[in-house]
Amino acid sequence: MVLRGKNVLVIGLARTGSECASFLTQRGANVVVSDLRREEELETARGALAGLAIRYRLGGEDKSWLAGVDYVIPSPGVAMENVLLREAVALHIPVLSEIELASRFFRAPLMAITGTNGKSTTTTLVGEIMKASGQNIFLGGNLGAPFIGAVSSDWDWGVVEISSFQLEWIEKFRPRIAALLNISEDHLDRYATFGDYCRAKERIFEAQSADDFAVLNRDDPRVWEMRERIKGRVVSFGFAEVRDGVFATANEIIWRARRAEEHFLLRDVKLQGVHNVENMMAAIAMAKCAGMSHTIIQKTLENFPGLEHRLEFVRQKDGVRYYNDSKGTNVGAVVKSLASFNDPVILLAGGIDKGGDYAPLEEGVKKKVRRLVLFGSAKQTIARSLGQLTDTVIVDDMLAAVHDAATHARAGDVVLLSPACSSFDQFANYAERGKVFKRLVREL
Repeated sequence: MVLRGKNVLVIGLARTGSECASFLTQRGANVVVSDLRREEELETARGALAGLAIRYRLGGEDKSWLAGVDYVIPSPGVAMENVLLREAVALHIPVLSEIELASRFFRAPLMAITGTNGKSTTTTLVGEIMKASGQNIFLGGNLGAPFIGAVSSDWDWGVVEISSFQLEWIEKFRPRIAALLNISEDHLDRYATFGDYCRAKERIFEAQSADDFAVLNRDDPRVWEMRERIKGRVVSFGFAEVRDGVFATANEIIWRARRAEEHFLLRDVKLQGVHNVENMMAAIAMAKCAGMSHTIIQKTLENFPGLEHRLEFVRQKDGVRYYNDSKGTNVGAVVKSLASFNDPVILLAGGIDKGGDYAPLEEGVKKKVRRLVLFGSAKQTIARSLGQLTDTVIVDDMLAAVHDAATHARAGDVVLLSPACSSFDQFANYAERGKVFKRLVREL
Protein backbone atom coordinates (compact mmCIF):
# COMPACT_ATOMS: atom_id res chain seq x y z
CA MET A 1 0.00 0.00 0.00
CA VAL A 2 1.52 3.30 -1.11
CA LEU A 3 0.86 6.24 1.20
CA ARG A 4 3.41 8.78 0.03
CA GLY A 5 1.67 11.72 -1.58
CA LYS A 6 -1.82 10.41 -0.74
CA ASN A 7 -4.39 12.67 0.87
CA VAL A 8 -5.80 11.03 3.99
CA LEU A 9 -8.55 12.22 6.32
CA VAL A 10 -8.37 10.84 9.88
CA ILE A 11 -11.65 11.21 11.77
CA GLY A 12 -11.28 11.54 15.53
CA LEU A 13 -8.28 12.63 17.59
CA ALA A 14 -8.38 10.14 20.44
CA ARG A 15 -5.41 7.82 20.99
CA THR A 16 -6.00 5.64 17.92
CA GLY A 17 -6.62 8.61 15.63
CA SER A 18 -3.52 10.35 16.93
CA GLU A 19 -1.32 7.30 16.29
CA CYS A 20 -2.79 6.85 12.82
CA ALA A 21 -2.11 10.49 11.97
CA SER A 22 1.49 10.15 13.15
CA PHE A 23 2.06 6.93 11.20
CA LEU A 24 0.53 8.29 8.00
CA THR A 25 2.55 11.49 8.17
CA GLN A 26 5.78 9.58 8.70
CA ARG A 27 4.93 7.48 5.62
CA GLY A 28 4.65 10.59 3.48
CA ALA A 29 0.88 11.06 3.38
CA ASN A 30 -0.80 14.46 3.44
CA VAL A 31 -2.89 14.18 6.60
CA VAL A 32 -5.93 16.12 7.72
CA VAL A 33 -7.47 15.33 11.10
CA SER A 34 -11.09 16.18 11.86
CA ASP A 35 -12.73 16.21 15.27
CA LEU A 36 -16.04 17.53 16.56
CA ARG A 37 -14.31 19.00 19.59
CA ARG A 38 -12.94 22.54 19.57
CA GLU A 39 -9.27 23.47 19.55
CA GLU A 40 -9.11 24.27 23.27
CA GLU A 41 -10.44 20.78 24.09
CA LEU A 42 -7.68 19.10 22.06
CA GLU A 43 -4.62 20.87 23.38
CA THR A 44 -3.07 17.69 24.82
CA ALA A 45 -3.86 15.55 21.78
CA ARG A 46 -2.45 18.11 19.37
CA GLY A 47 0.60 18.55 21.56
CA ALA A 48 1.44 14.87 21.02
CA LEU A 49 1.56 15.55 17.28
CA ALA A 50 3.56 18.78 17.48
CA GLY A 51 6.12 19.15 14.73
CA LEU A 52 4.26 16.94 12.25
CA ALA A 53 2.81 18.42 9.07
CA ILE A 54 -0.82 17.78 9.96
CA ARG A 55 -3.76 20.05 9.18
CA TYR A 56 -6.80 20.17 11.45
CA ARG A 57 -10.54 20.59 10.88
CA LEU A 58 -12.10 21.07 14.30
CA GLY A 59 -15.43 21.88 15.91
CA GLY A 60 -17.69 20.39 13.26
CA GLU A 61 -17.95 18.35 10.07
CA ASP A 62 -18.35 19.39 6.46
CA LYS A 63 -18.65 17.16 3.39
CA SER A 64 -16.40 19.54 1.46
CA TRP A 65 -13.46 18.28 3.55
CA LEU A 66 -13.53 15.10 1.44
CA ALA A 67 -12.54 16.90 -1.75
CA GLY A 68 -9.39 15.27 -3.13
CA VAL A 69 -9.17 12.71 -0.30
CA ASP A 70 -7.76 9.29 -1.24
CA TYR A 71 -8.43 7.44 2.03
CA VAL A 72 -10.53 7.97 5.16
CA ILE A 73 -9.39 6.46 8.47
CA PRO A 74 -12.09 6.64 11.20
CA SER A 75 -11.31 6.19 14.87
CA PRO A 76 -13.19 3.19 16.38
CA GLY A 77 -15.54 5.48 18.30
CA VAL A 78 -16.86 7.07 15.09
CA ALA A 79 -20.14 5.38 14.10
CA MET A 80 -20.84 4.30 10.53
CA GLU A 81 -23.67 6.85 10.36
CA ASN A 82 -21.18 9.71 10.67
CA VAL A 83 -21.80 12.27 7.93
CA LEU A 84 -18.23 12.15 6.62
CA LEU A 85 -18.24 8.35 6.48
CA ARG A 86 -21.58 8.24 4.67
CA GLU A 87 -20.37 10.78 2.16
CA ALA A 88 -17.05 8.95 1.66
CA VAL A 89 -18.95 5.75 0.84
CA ALA A 90 -21.20 7.65 -1.57
CA LEU A 91 -18.09 9.09 -3.30
CA HIS A 92 -16.38 5.65 -3.38
CA ILE A 93 -13.50 6.88 -1.25
CA PRO A 94 -11.92 3.88 0.52
CA VAL A 95 -12.65 3.84 4.26
CA LEU A 96 -10.14 1.76 6.25
CA SER A 97 -10.18 1.03 9.95
CA GLU A 98 -6.99 1.39 11.97
CA ILE A 99 -6.56 -2.40 12.16
CA GLU A 100 -7.00 -2.69 8.39
CA LEU A 101 -4.37 -0.02 7.82
CA ALA A 102 -1.98 -1.61 10.31
CA SER A 103 -2.43 -5.13 8.94
CA ARG A 104 -1.21 -4.00 5.52
CA PHE A 105 2.17 -3.11 7.01
CA PHE A 106 2.48 -5.68 9.84
CA ARG A 107 4.91 -8.39 8.72
CA ALA A 108 4.39 -11.09 11.38
CA PRO A 109 1.54 -13.62 11.68
CA LEU A 110 -1.41 -12.38 13.67
CA MET A 111 -3.67 -13.73 16.40
CA ALA A 112 -6.91 -11.79 16.87
CA ILE A 113 -9.54 -12.22 19.59
CA THR A 114 -13.04 -10.78 19.67
CA GLY A 115 -16.28 -11.46 21.53
CA THR A 116 -18.68 -9.61 23.78
CA ASN A 117 -16.92 -10.69 26.97
CA GLY A 118 -13.54 -12.09 27.94
CA LYS A 119 -11.52 -10.48 25.15
CA SER A 120 -8.96 -8.73 27.32
CA THR A 121 -8.33 -11.68 29.64
CA THR A 122 -8.00 -14.14 26.76
CA THR A 123 -5.81 -11.82 24.68
CA THR A 124 -3.47 -11.15 27.59
CA LEU A 125 -3.29 -14.84 28.51
CA VAL A 126 -2.47 -15.83 24.92
CA GLY A 127 0.18 -13.10 24.81
CA GLU A 128 1.75 -14.35 28.03
CA ILE A 129 1.87 -17.92 26.70
CA MET A 130 3.58 -16.74 23.52
CA LYS A 131 6.05 -14.60 25.46
CA ALA A 132 6.88 -17.54 27.73
CA SER A 133 8.00 -19.44 24.64
CA GLY A 134 10.72 -16.83 24.11
CA GLN A 135 9.10 -15.12 21.14
CA ASN A 136 8.93 -11.38 20.53
CA ILE A 137 5.23 -10.56 20.83
CA PHE A 138 3.22 -7.43 20.17
CA LEU A 139 0.25 -7.39 22.55
CA GLY A 140 -2.38 -4.70 22.11
CA GLY A 141 -5.23 -3.56 19.89
CA ASN A 142 -8.44 -2.65 21.66
CA LEU A 143 -6.78 -3.90 24.84
CA GLY A 144 -4.19 -1.13 25.06
CA ALA A 145 -1.55 -0.01 22.57
CA PRO A 146 -3.12 0.63 19.14
CA PHE A 147 -2.11 -1.94 16.52
CA ILE A 148 -0.85 0.79 14.18
CA GLY A 149 1.95 1.57 16.64
CA ALA A 150 3.44 -1.91 16.11
CA VAL A 151 4.00 -1.88 12.37
CA SER A 152 7.47 -0.34 12.38
CA SER A 153 9.04 -3.03 14.58
CA ASP A 154 9.98 -6.66 14.03
CA TRP A 155 7.81 -9.21 15.82
CA ASP A 156 7.41 -12.97 15.82
CA TRP A 157 3.64 -12.71 16.39
CA GLY A 158 1.00 -10.08 16.94
CA VAL A 159 -1.70 -10.81 19.54
CA VAL A 160 -4.52 -8.28 19.38
CA GLU A 161 -7.90 -7.73 20.99
CA ILE A 162 -10.41 -6.58 18.39
CA SER A 163 -13.75 -4.84 18.97
CA SER A 164 -16.77 -4.88 16.68
CA PHE A 165 -16.16 -1.18 16.01
CA GLN A 166 -12.69 -1.95 14.64
CA LEU A 167 -14.09 -4.65 12.34
CA GLU A 168 -16.58 -2.36 10.62
CA TRP A 169 -14.16 -1.06 7.98
CA ILE A 170 -11.89 -3.99 7.13
CA GLU A 171 -11.10 -5.46 3.71
CA LYS A 172 -7.97 -7.63 3.87
CA PHE A 173 -7.47 -7.96 7.64
CA ARG A 174 -6.47 -11.62 7.97
CA PRO A 175 -5.47 -13.20 11.27
CA ARG A 176 -3.58 -16.47 11.04
CA ILE A 177 -5.54 -17.51 14.15
CA ALA A 178 -8.82 -15.75 15.01
CA ALA A 179 -11.14 -16.41 17.94
CA LEU A 180 -14.75 -15.44 18.62
CA LEU A 181 -15.40 -16.08 22.31
CA ASN A 182 -19.11 -15.36 22.66
CA ILE A 183 -21.86 -12.98 21.57
CA SER A 184 -24.53 -11.39 23.75
CA GLU A 185 -26.44 -8.13 23.50
CA ASP A 186 -24.11 -5.13 23.66
CA HIS A 187 -23.59 -1.80 21.91
CA LEU A 188 -27.21 -1.64 20.78
CA ASP A 189 -26.85 2.10 21.24
CA ARG A 190 -24.57 1.88 18.19
CA TYR A 191 -26.08 -0.94 16.11
CA ALA A 192 -29.61 -0.86 14.76
CA THR A 193 -30.16 -4.56 15.52
CA PHE A 194 -28.48 -7.39 17.40
CA GLY A 195 -27.97 -9.06 14.03
CA ASP A 196 -25.88 -6.11 12.86
CA TYR A 197 -23.68 -6.48 15.92
CA CYS A 198 -23.26 -10.23 15.30
CA ARG A 199 -22.33 -9.65 11.67
CA ALA A 200 -19.70 -7.11 12.69
CA LYS A 201 -18.13 -9.66 15.04
CA GLU A 202 -18.14 -12.39 12.39
CA ARG A 203 -16.07 -10.23 10.07
CA ILE A 204 -12.94 -11.23 12.00
CA PHE A 205 -12.96 -14.43 9.87
CA GLU A 206 -13.88 -12.75 6.58
CA ALA A 207 -10.46 -12.75 4.87
CA GLN A 208 -9.22 -16.07 6.25
CA SER A 209 -8.35 -19.01 4.01
CA ALA A 210 -8.15 -22.76 4.54
CA ASP A 211 -4.61 -22.27 5.86
CA ASP A 212 -5.88 -20.25 8.86
CA PHE A 213 -7.54 -21.25 12.14
CA ALA A 214 -10.92 -20.09 13.45
CA VAL A 215 -11.47 -20.73 17.17
CA LEU A 216 -15.19 -20.87 18.04
CA ASN A 217 -17.24 -21.33 21.20
CA ARG A 218 -19.48 -24.29 20.38
CA ASP A 219 -21.61 -23.63 23.50
CA ASP A 220 -22.73 -20.26 22.09
CA PRO A 221 -25.39 -20.92 19.42
CA ARG A 222 -24.84 -17.59 17.67
CA VAL A 223 -21.11 -18.25 17.41
CA TRP A 224 -21.32 -21.93 16.55
CA GLU A 225 -23.69 -21.47 13.62
CA MET A 226 -21.03 -19.35 11.92
CA ARG A 227 -18.87 -22.44 11.34
CA GLU A 228 -20.77 -23.19 8.12
CA ARG A 229 -19.63 -19.88 6.59
CA ILE A 230 -16.02 -19.82 7.77
CA LYS A 231 -13.24 -20.71 5.32
CA GLY A 232 -10.55 -21.33 7.96
CA ARG A 233 -10.05 -24.57 9.88
CA VAL A 234 -12.49 -24.53 12.80
CA VAL A 235 -11.14 -25.41 16.25
CA SER A 236 -13.87 -25.44 18.90
CA PHE A 237 -14.01 -25.11 22.66
CA GLY A 238 -16.81 -25.85 25.11
CA PHE A 239 -17.68 -27.85 28.20
CA ALA A 240 -18.93 -31.08 26.61
CA GLU A 241 -16.40 -33.75 25.65
CA VAL A 242 -15.45 -33.86 21.95
CA ARG A 243 -13.20 -36.01 19.80
CA ASP A 244 -11.46 -32.96 18.27
CA GLY A 245 -11.24 -29.64 20.09
CA VAL A 246 -11.01 -28.34 23.65
CA PHE A 247 -13.32 -29.23 26.55
CA ALA A 248 -13.34 -28.91 30.33
CA THR A 249 -14.07 -31.05 33.35
CA ALA A 250 -14.24 -29.94 36.97
CA ASN A 251 -10.49 -30.34 37.39
CA GLU A 252 -8.85 -29.91 34.00
CA ILE A 253 -9.03 -28.65 30.45
CA ILE A 254 -8.38 -31.20 27.70
CA TRP A 255 -7.13 -30.51 24.18
CA ARG A 256 -7.61 -33.13 21.48
CA ALA A 257 -6.53 -33.08 17.85
CA ARG A 258 -5.96 -35.99 15.48
CA ARG A 259 -5.24 -38.65 18.12
CA ALA A 260 -3.11 -36.26 20.20
CA GLU A 261 -4.35 -35.31 23.66
CA GLU A 262 -3.04 -32.99 26.37
CA HIS A 263 -4.43 -32.33 29.88
CA PHE A 264 -4.11 -28.95 31.61
CA LEU A 265 -4.73 -29.10 35.36
CA LEU A 266 -6.77 -26.33 37.01
CA ARG A 267 -5.74 -27.10 40.61
CA ASP A 268 -3.12 -24.31 40.83
CA VAL A 269 -4.72 -21.85 38.40
CA LYS A 270 -5.49 -18.41 39.86
CA LEU A 271 -8.32 -17.48 37.48
CA GLN A 272 -11.73 -18.29 38.95
CA GLY A 273 -15.23 -18.47 37.53
CA VAL A 274 -16.95 -20.37 34.73
CA HIS A 275 -16.29 -17.54 32.28
CA ASN A 276 -12.57 -17.77 32.95
CA VAL A 277 -12.63 -21.50 32.23
CA GLU A 278 -14.04 -20.54 28.83
CA ASN A 279 -11.32 -17.93 28.41
CA MET A 280 -8.64 -20.49 29.27
CA MET A 281 -10.10 -23.03 26.84
CA ALA A 282 -9.98 -20.44 24.04
CA ALA A 283 -6.42 -19.45 24.95
CA ILE A 284 -5.29 -23.09 24.95
CA ALA A 285 -6.91 -23.65 21.56
CA MET A 286 -5.11 -20.65 20.08
CA ALA A 287 -1.79 -21.54 21.69
CA LYS A 288 -1.93 -25.11 20.36
CA CYS A 289 -2.77 -23.79 16.88
CA ALA A 290 0.43 -21.74 17.18
CA GLY A 291 2.44 -24.81 18.20
CA MET A 292 3.01 -23.99 21.88
CA SER A 293 4.11 -26.80 24.21
CA HIS A 294 2.08 -28.29 27.05
CA THR A 295 4.69 -27.26 29.62
CA ILE A 296 4.68 -23.59 28.62
CA ILE A 297 0.88 -23.39 28.51
CA GLN A 298 0.42 -25.13 31.89
CA LYS A 299 3.00 -22.96 33.62
CA THR A 300 1.51 -19.77 32.18
CA LEU A 301 -2.01 -20.76 33.25
CA GLU A 302 -0.76 -21.21 36.80
CA ASN A 303 1.20 -17.95 36.89
CA PHE A 304 -1.42 -15.70 35.27
CA PRO A 305 -3.10 -13.51 37.94
CA GLY A 306 -5.96 -12.19 35.84
CA LEU A 307 -6.71 -8.57 34.95
CA GLU A 308 -7.77 -5.60 37.02
CA HIS A 309 -11.51 -4.82 37.07
CA ARG A 310 -12.45 -8.31 35.86
CA LEU A 311 -13.93 -10.26 38.79
CA GLU A 312 -11.02 -8.92 40.84
CA PHE A 313 -10.95 -9.82 44.53
CA VAL A 314 -10.61 -6.61 46.57
CA ARG A 315 -10.77 -7.63 50.22
CA GLN A 316 -12.58 -9.62 52.88
CA LYS A 317 -14.05 -7.77 55.85
CA ASP A 318 -16.20 -9.22 58.61
CA GLY A 319 -16.66 -12.40 56.60
CA VAL A 320 -17.85 -10.50 53.49
CA ARG A 321 -15.89 -10.76 50.23
CA TYR A 322 -15.79 -7.77 47.86
CA TYR A 323 -15.19 -8.16 44.11
CA ASN A 324 -14.55 -5.51 41.46
CA ASP A 325 -16.03 -6.46 38.08
CA SER A 326 -16.28 -2.94 36.67
CA LYS A 327 -15.46 -4.30 33.20
CA GLY A 328 -18.83 -6.07 33.30
CA THR A 329 -20.37 -3.39 31.10
CA ASN A 330 -23.09 -5.55 29.53
CA VAL A 331 -25.73 -8.01 30.66
CA GLY A 332 -23.92 -11.09 29.33
CA ALA A 333 -20.85 -10.30 31.40
CA VAL A 334 -22.90 -9.99 34.60
CA VAL A 335 -24.66 -13.31 33.89
CA LYS A 336 -21.25 -15.03 33.78
CA SER A 337 -20.00 -13.19 36.87
CA LEU A 338 -23.03 -14.19 38.95
CA ALA A 339 -22.56 -17.80 37.83
CA SER A 340 -19.11 -17.73 39.44
CA PHE A 341 -20.53 -17.51 42.99
CA ASN A 342 -22.46 -19.96 45.13
CA ASP A 343 -22.82 -17.61 48.10
CA PRO A 344 -25.49 -14.87 48.37
CA VAL A 345 -24.59 -11.76 46.35
CA ILE A 346 -25.24 -8.09 46.94
CA LEU A 347 -25.02 -6.76 43.39
CA LEU A 348 -24.05 -3.15 42.62
CA ALA A 349 -25.17 -2.19 39.12
CA GLY A 350 -25.93 0.83 36.97
CA GLY A 351 -24.44 3.47 34.71
CA ILE A 352 -25.42 4.35 31.17
CA ASP A 353 -27.88 1.96 29.56
CA LYS A 354 -26.53 0.45 26.30
CA GLY A 355 -29.86 -0.44 24.76
CA GLY A 356 -29.88 -4.14 25.65
CA ASP A 357 -32.43 -6.32 27.43
CA TYR A 358 -31.93 -7.03 31.15
CA ALA A 359 -34.12 -10.15 31.01
CA PRO A 360 -31.15 -12.58 30.76
CA LEU A 361 -30.26 -11.50 34.31
CA GLU A 362 -33.60 -12.54 35.78
CA GLU A 363 -32.66 -16.11 36.69
CA GLY A 364 -29.32 -15.11 38.21
CA VAL A 365 -30.89 -12.31 40.23
CA LYS A 366 -33.64 -14.58 41.56
CA LYS A 367 -31.24 -17.38 42.52
CA LYS A 368 -28.14 -15.50 43.62
CA VAL A 369 -28.79 -11.83 44.43
CA ARG A 370 -29.97 -11.13 47.97
CA ARG A 371 -29.93 -7.35 47.49
CA LEU A 372 -29.70 -5.23 44.34
CA VAL A 373 -28.15 -1.77 44.74
CA LEU A 374 -28.67 0.49 41.71
CA PHE A 375 -26.98 3.78 40.85
CA GLY A 376 -26.31 5.89 37.75
CA SER A 377 -28.53 7.06 34.93
CA ALA A 378 -29.92 3.57 34.16
CA LYS A 379 -30.97 2.80 37.73
CA GLN A 380 -34.70 3.30 37.15
CA THR A 381 -34.62 1.26 33.94
CA ILE A 382 -32.90 -1.65 35.68
CA ALA A 383 -35.25 -1.36 38.65
CA ARG A 384 -38.29 -1.67 36.37
CA SER A 385 -36.83 -4.81 34.79
CA LEU A 386 -35.31 -6.57 37.82
CA GLY A 387 -36.34 -4.72 40.97
CA GLN A 388 -39.33 -6.97 41.75
CA LEU A 389 -37.13 -10.08 41.82
CA THR A 390 -35.20 -9.29 44.99
CA ASP A 391 -34.71 -6.67 47.69
CA THR A 392 -33.81 -3.57 45.64
CA VAL A 393 -32.64 -0.09 46.57
CA ILE A 394 -31.83 2.95 44.42
CA VAL A 395 -28.99 5.24 45.53
CA ASP A 396 -27.30 8.33 44.14
CA ASP A 397 -23.74 7.22 43.50
CA MET A 398 -20.97 4.68 44.11
CA LEU A 399 -20.25 5.98 47.60
CA ALA A 400 -23.84 5.39 48.67
CA ALA A 401 -23.90 2.01 46.92
CA VAL A 402 -20.81 0.71 48.74
CA HIS A 403 -22.03 1.97 52.11
CA ASP A 404 -25.46 0.41 51.59
CA ALA A 405 -23.90 -2.92 50.64
CA ALA A 406 -21.56 -2.89 53.63
CA THR A 407 -24.45 -2.06 55.96
CA HIS A 408 -26.65 -4.92 54.77
CA ALA A 409 -24.00 -7.59 54.06
CA ARG A 410 -23.76 -10.62 56.33
CA ALA A 411 -20.81 -12.94 56.89
CA GLY A 412 -20.59 -15.28 53.91
CA ASP A 413 -22.04 -12.76 51.45
CA VAL A 414 -20.33 -11.51 48.31
CA VAL A 415 -20.52 -7.81 47.40
CA LEU A 416 -20.08 -7.61 43.64
CA LEU A 417 -19.69 -4.51 41.49
CA SER A 418 -20.77 -5.74 38.04
CA PRO A 419 -22.64 -2.80 36.52
CA ALA A 420 -24.13 -4.16 33.23
CA CYS A 421 -23.74 -0.60 31.92
CA SER A 422 -21.07 1.75 30.64
CA SER A 423 -19.55 4.20 33.08
CA PHE A 424 -19.58 7.55 31.35
CA ASP A 425 -22.37 9.18 33.35
CA GLN A 426 -20.29 9.40 36.55
CA PHE A 427 -16.78 8.21 35.59
CA ALA A 428 -14.21 8.71 32.83
CA ASN A 429 -14.24 4.97 32.04
CA TYR A 430 -14.75 1.55 33.60
CA ALA A 431 -11.23 1.61 35.05
CA GLU A 432 -11.86 4.78 37.04
CA ARG A 433 -15.17 3.31 38.27
CA GLY A 434 -13.37 0.17 39.43
CA LYS A 435 -10.61 2.12 41.17
CA VAL A 436 -13.16 4.25 43.02
CA PHE A 437 -15.01 1.12 44.13
CA LYS A 438 -11.79 -0.46 45.42
CA ARG A 439 -10.81 2.68 47.28
CA LEU A 440 -14.20 2.94 48.96
CA VAL A 441 -14.15 -0.75 49.92
CA ARG A 442 -10.68 -0.47 51.44
CA GLU A 443 -11.81 2.55 53.42
CA LEU A 444 -14.65 0.66 55.08
